[in-house]
Amino acid sequence: MVTAVHAAYASFLPNLWKSLREQTHPRWTWWVEIDGDADEVTEVLSGCGAALDPRVRVGAHGGAPLGPAIVRNLALHRGRGRYVQTADADDELEPEALSLLVAALAEHPGTGFALGQARDLLPDGRLRTVPLPLPPGLLERGTLAAHWTTTEEAYRVPVHPAGAMYVRELVTLLGGWQAAEGMEDTALLMAASAATPGLLLPQATLRYRRHADQRSERNRSSSVEGLQVRGVRSRVAGLLALPPWSG
Repeated sequence: MVTAVHAAYASFLPNLWKSLREQTHPRWTWWVEIDGDADEVTEVLSGCGAALDPRVRVGAHGGAPLGPAIVRNLALHRGRGRYVQTADADDELEPEALSLLVAALAEHPGTGFALGQARDLLPDGRLRTVPLPLPPGLLERGTLAAHWTTTEEAYRVPVHPAGAMYVRELVTLLGGWQAAEGMEDTALLMAASAATPGLLLPQATLRYRRHADQRSERNRSSSVEGLQVRGVRSRVAGLLALPPWSG
């Protein structure tokens, strides 16, 4: 599992770490890649016990922050597992998330990614289910891009991209996470969907924390976002014109 984290989000890591310890899937490695100053993050990881677990690997590049896409790609290339699961530092996984996603990909070898439902984790601890416009099951190539609404008045991603699990080979082939401000997860998921079928599970696998300091809710520029959407859609069109990725 890959998590990019900077000092401002360090305080959320014990909750994510707790959700990892509660996973029903027995084998996983958590690659924590620190963006920028490492002191506060390493202190939190030591304080909650994560730093002592051999399944936790911590990387730090030092220097100025590089952004989540680059930092995730660093963690991606440190690992060697067949599957790659992302989890933002402020989110949590449902207890059966890894078991469900690994089993789904193993049972459908022609697919390159799987994701489940996401529930909003509200500041008061309540979990809120968000209905999706797509039914669970096989997602044919291009399905997600076709249901991705990108008008300025009604922007909506048909599934939550932050909790997707990918076949590592596919992520590497696509160049990892795209350098897109606030759209790193969406860009990769749309590219993956254009390259290969995927799976949408009926079960919840991600708890998406809602809070005032969410990076995705700040500094949104409609002009930049529009150009990024154009770039992602151009990439999708190019991938759909190629033969499907077969693993």
